[in-house]
Amino acid sequence: MNDRLNQLSLFVRTVETGSFSKAAREFGLSQPSVSRAVASLEARLGVTLLQRTTRRIATTDAGQALALSAREALAAIDEAENEARGAERLSGVLRISLPVAYGVRQIIPRLPGFLALQPELKIELMISDRYDDLVAEGADLALRLGNQPDSAFLTRKLATTDRIVVASPAYLRRRGVPADLDDLGGHDCLGGPVDAAREVWSFRHGERRDDVAIDVRVRTGSGSGVIACAVAGLGIAVASTWMCAEELEDGRLVRILADYTLEPIDAYVVFSSGRQPSRKARAFSDYLSAALYAKN
Repeated sequence: MNDRLNQLSLFVRTVETGSFSKAAREFGLSQPSVSRAVASLEARLGVTLLQRTTRRIATTDAGQALALSAREALAAIDEAENEARGAERLSGVLRISLPVAYGVRQIIPRLPGFLALQPELKIELMISDRYDDLVAEGADLALRLGNQPDSAFLTRKLATTDRIVVASPAYLRRRGVPADLDDLGGHDCLGGPVDAAREVWSFRHGERRDDVAIDVRVRTGSGSGVIACAVAGLGIAVASTWMCAEELEDGRLVRILADYTLEPIDAYVVFSSGRQPSRKARAFSDYLSAALYAKN
């Protein structure tokens, strides 16, 4: 029975990742071992599950049907074992996808408290500012920032954080402190991971809303990069308060344009589509919700 489950597990991860090699790395096996396991599964079932070429693999109709059923079955087995142990004794591996800055500053510092409650549970962190397919990543859940328009995923809002405008003291000494939004046009501004060469910062001042088109002098693909650029004196940045809290406290950054407010940013937990969240994913989501709410 264990061999059959192992074959199914390896097959499902091969389909999800699109690669024998990636599945092999996750299981600590060699690529030929995974390929042989899938071949053995095909021989046992008497059907072709994967079409193999030198560049890629593709699932047959039978392979797609088996991957869907097997994924649900494997998740059900894992869930049943955790149900039997009870909420206080979760086990297995919880795979979490995190954006870099939010993961490093908000989530990882809270992991010791969660793991202390679940001594039999292991955690695998996938930290990247690229929002990849959760199923392909093998993630049980992901932490995401901003709007979540894709209704195919089950989401849960965890926290809302204010955003502010910041710059380094050295930059402000060199270029002056902007007194109002009109002054931003004469300053170097820093951009995050968006496509346009120009971006719009939307402010509120009382009941009035002002949209300011910003010429970005330096753009970076991560929130951490934006803060690093601001600390280096490269320009003015918009940042969530959690992202720049340490730099504000130690004086590497200062807040400017404090009379104006920006739209806050929401943090969500996103569960993989196509199935109900596992017990361990729900437990971690509940823990994070309480921990982030307590701080905010």
